[in-house]
Amino acid sequence: MAEQGGGGSPGRPAGRKMSLQRCETCSKEEAKYRCPRCMKYSCSLMCVKKHKLTLSCNGVRDKTAFISVNEFTDLNLLSDYRFLEDVGRTADAAARRPTMHSPATKKLLYCLRNKARRCNIDLRTLPIGFTKRRENSTTFNCMEKKFYWHLKLIFPHCHAEYTLKGVPDDKTLADILKPYIDPVESDPVVCQRLKIYTVAPQSDVQILMKIENRKQNSVRYNELDASRSLLDNLKGKVIIEYPTLFVVLKTLKNDMVVLGQDGSEPAENSDSESSSLSSVEEGEIRDSL
Repeated sequence: MAEQGGGGSPGRPAGRKMSLQRCETCSKEEAKYRCPRCMKYSCSLMCVKKHKLTLSCNGVRDKTAFISVNEFTDLNLLSDYRFLEDVGRTADAAARRPTMHSPATKKLLYCLRNKARRCNIDLRTLPIGFTKRRENSTTFNCMEKKFYWHLKLIFPHCHAEYTLKGVPDDKTLADILKPYIDPVESDPVVCQRLKIYTVAPQSDVQILMKIENRKQNSVRYNELDASRSLLDNLKGKVIIEYPTLFVVLKTLKNDMVVLGQDGSEPAENSDSESSSLSSVEEGEIRDSL
C-alpha cells in the first residue's frame, strides 16, 4: 500500500522493488507509480492519464477490495477503521432525512418486494444511506403487471460498466446486450470500447450473476440464459436492490467461479445454501425494510 501513489496520479516514486516493473502503458520505461485502483504500473503523468482514459479508471482505491490475512497491514487496518467511520456518518446523515422514513416510501418498497415475491424473486432492500438504495430506480407497473428494472452491466475484460434504467422484465438478455456487443446494432463508440466482445462469437459470451450472501472466500456466480427473459433468469434468486450482470468470455481466463462447474458443490444448492449464510447480515437487511 505504501508503494501506491495517491488517487492514481504521480505521487512519490516507488521503492527499488517497483523499479523491476515496466510501465504497463508504454512498455518502455521503468515504472515509478502504481494506481491504487487497478494496480497498473505507470512511468509518468502522461501514462497515468492514458491508462485512466483507456481503462475508464478513476484512480481511487477500492476501500472494500478483499485483502488476504497474509497481506493485511496496519495501514489496511487504519483504512478500514476510517471507512467504517465514513459509513457511520453517511448512514446517520441519511437517517435524518424525513422523506426517507415517509409512509409513502415504505409502502412503495413493501409493494415492490411483495410483487417480486409473487414472481419467485427474493428482492431485498438495503438500509438508508447505502449507495445501491439511493441508485435503485426499479418500478412495477400495475397496469401492465410488469417490472421495469434498474440494471447494471459489467464487462470485466474491458473494465467497463453501464447502468440501464426501466428495463422491462420480459426482455431477453440477448436483446438487452445487443446495443453493447452486437457488431451491427451496437453504438459505434460502445462497440469500439467493447471490441473484444463484439469480435468474439456469440457462443463465447457468458452472462453471470453473483450469488448473494456467501462467505467472502466462497464467492460463486450463477450462469444466466441469454435466450430467456430477464424475469425468468431472476426467478429463484436473491436480488439485493437491483440485478448486476457480469458479461464475460469463456475463452478468456477469469477468476469468476460458476456454481456447479468447479466440482466442489452442486448447482442446485446455489440459492438454498447462500440464503442460509450470514444470517446476521440478512436479518439487518430484513429489519430495514
